[in-house]
Amino acid sequence: MFELILTVLSQHTSDHNSGEAMHRLLEKFPSWELILSSDLAELEEAIRPGGLAPTKSKRITYILTEIADRNDSFDLSFLEFMPLTEARDWLMSLPGVGPKTAACVLLFALGRPVLPVDTHVERVSKRLGLIPANMTAEKAHVELEESVSSRDIYAYHMDLIQHGRRTCHARNPACETCPLRDKCPRVGL
Repeated sequence: MFELILTVLSQHTSDHNSGEAMHRLLEKFPSWELILSSDLAELEEAIRPGGLAPTKSKRITYILTEIADRNDSFDLSFLEFMPLTEARDWLMSLPGVGPKTAACVLLFALGRPVLPVDTHVERVSKRLGLIPANMTAEKAHVELEESVSSRDIYAYHMDLIQHGRRTCHARNPACETCPLRDKCPRVGL
């Protein structure tokens, strides 16, 4: 559950801001049940550093309510034993959970071989020509996931994020120092 709520908080904000929001959420609400029994304004205030607090507080409440109603608990470990497509679909049936959020939960919380495609993974993959420049993020999840072996998905994901943050920036990529410069069709953009 932690990974799911953290990933919701990470939507459209920095890691620093989502981390601060999660820290404040856990400080104020030491259990998921407490969130559901509290006032929405309290949750909104706790997660304010993550941005979009009115939207995210409602989303978190809906998600927790839905999971509790479906499972009588907040334990998502049953997704480990479900076929991967079913587990992904189950998560994506929750309000505000798209392909990236579902993939993050499956990979990081449950160790399933799923490739989350965030802004860095998508940008680096497009610049390197691994996927077409006009491919949607949703299709990129499928395409990239199928091109990487299950055992390498975690490392691949982390390497692309690191490369996107350190070198292949959205604006002003450091092409001159890029270790992939000789393989990149977009050098110098």
